[in-house]
Amino acid sequence: MNMTTTTHTERSNNATQPQAQPPKSQKFHPVIARLFQSKDMGPKEVEDFLSWDLKKLPAFTELKDLDKACKRILEAIEKKQKIGIYGDYDVDGTTSCALMYHFFKSIQTEVELVQPSRFIEGYGIHPPAIDQAIEKNIELLITVDCGITNNEAAIHAKEKGLDLIITDHHKDGRDEMPPAYAVVNPSRRDEDPESELKFMAGVTVAFAVCVRLREMLLEKGHECPSLYPLLQFVAIGTVCDLVPLSPMNLKLTRHGLKQMPQTSFPGIRTFLPPEERKLEFTPSEKLSFLIGPMINSKGRLDHPEKALELLISDDSDHARLCFNHLEIANRERKFIQAQVFEEAREQVLKEMKGEDLPIIIVYNPEWHEGVIGIVASKLVESFKVPAIVFTNAEDKNLIKASARSAGDMSIFEALNEHKELFAKFGGHKAAAGLSMPKENFESFKTSMTKYVANIPLALRTVQESYDLDIVPEEIDPKLVKDLEKLEPFGMGNQKPVFRMTNFILENYDILKDVHVRWNFRSASDPKIKLKGISFNYIGKWGMLHPEELFNHQKNNGEGLTAYFTLGINRFNGNEYIQLMVNKIEPSDLI
Repeated sequence: MNMTTTTHTERSNNATQPQAQPPKSQKFHPVIARLFQSKDMGPKEVEDFLSWDLKKLPAFTELKDLDKACKRILEAIEKKQKIGIYGDYDVDGTTSCALMYHFFKSIQTEVELVQPSRFIEGYGIHPPAIDQAIEKNIELLITVDCGITNNEAAIHAKEKGLDLIITDHHKDGRDEMPPAYAVVNPSRRDEDPESELKFMAGVTVAFAVCVRLREMLLEKGHECPSLYPLLQFVAIGTVCDLVPLSPMNLKLTRHGLKQMPQTSFPGIRTFLPPEERKLEFTPSEKLSFLIGPMINSKGRLDHPEKALELLISDDSDHARLCFNHLEIANRERKFIQAQVFEEAREQVLKEMKGEDLPIIIVYNPEWHEGVIGIVASKLVESFKVPAIVFTNAEDKNLIKASARSAGDMSIFEALNEHKELFAKFGGHKAAAGLSMPKENFESFKTSMTKYVANIPLALRTVQESYDLDIVPEEIDPKLVKDLEKLEPFGMGNQKPVFRMTNFILENYDILKDVHVRWNFRSASDPKIKLKGISFNYIGKWGMLHPEELFNHQKNNGEGLTAYFTLGINRFNGNEYIQLMVNKIEPSDLI
């Protein structure tokens, strides 16, 4: 995919233009106050958690090779050398490319964007990509969200005289780091493991490069625009790539979400219907459940270029056209994914034979490579244990897999213990990918199952937990509004899960054979009624069917217990409180 730009935009001498921070003294709903107490958060901890202060971010200059990388980029800008940006095909890589594109566009510097295909080049950067860059007269190539394990490409670039700058956030897992001109990665082996910069998405590393480069340009007397709007891409990449929401990531993501309803980027605007553009911020769940999957959809099925075209477009009509491509791809992705998941689930149920498995490892040569990562995630969601889903690779001698962790277990470390069986692998604590010779599958499955079984159960399974008990009478608009102040939600700042008893299940509806719409009322006050929804509930492992729950309540005189998060359903201009129900069970089973 090749794109260039030299367009000028309005300039500002401020790197960021933060919105006004919420007032420090806020009177929260009593439930929120109890929530803070349950987490042992006093006034100072609450203030720090809710902070919007971008001046208190850790210094990006602590990242090794950052200055070296930016000096080389600055040299390329001043000498008018051709710069290439090479990014991964997932949502983090795509937002990283878009962020870099918009930054270089704003300083009137031409760049060429390149994204590989999952099915042709595969993950990462490889020697043929170096040759292609040289053929295009690229004199400086910058990777975003990939490269840390691609030593062969770095060696080839060095031999060919192409300066390669690697920016990444994945684990530095090879015996040696790639010998690139510079490697900017908070997860590289010689970075401080206790650094506040440890948890960064690939897009945040790209943002750090732009921040430092802007500082250098200003020092040389160049005009540079604010980078503040680029935090929208940081927010999308951080939430959708499941990066832990450290104090730094909370602030950066918060400011990105704040800007999105009134975004000036036509591509981002296509995701937001008119009623959502009136909100004060875009909820993080919008990113997790719509924007991220839509951006990923093209790269899962063919080439990701339409997603990147969407995010860099400066034309609303063209953005809408690209969005339509993503909608079609996403529908197809859902259809394929549902088929693969059902087949994978059947494999698991046959293998379980009434006993829980320490880890799910399934394989089918016909499964679509583009959806195995989502299927692995859904298997974790269904069975509460780590999952690895294999299918055939392009090379007939290899199979490839996507792996997802459960609980606090690092799937990367578990795979690293078996690296001698792999052709290649990479990833981080929560997710990883690998390829290996087909003949190694059974030995890997046996060894990996044994390895995971030796990890304490509490660390390798999704633990059923909740944050707070609540009664129906406490669920009101102020509670839901105050919950929104705790955004963004994601890894490390999960949306609070509530447990509720003292309610009656009045009725339910099953939608599309798998979803359930619930209607509750308070057992103490029949006037208080609540609506709930459970997606993909029917057939989920360990869940009682709604009819069983209803009959248990009716025949046994026993109450029910519900576990849920809270949100607002906005549709056709109407709003109502909605319980996102994770589980309902008879109270006498607790």
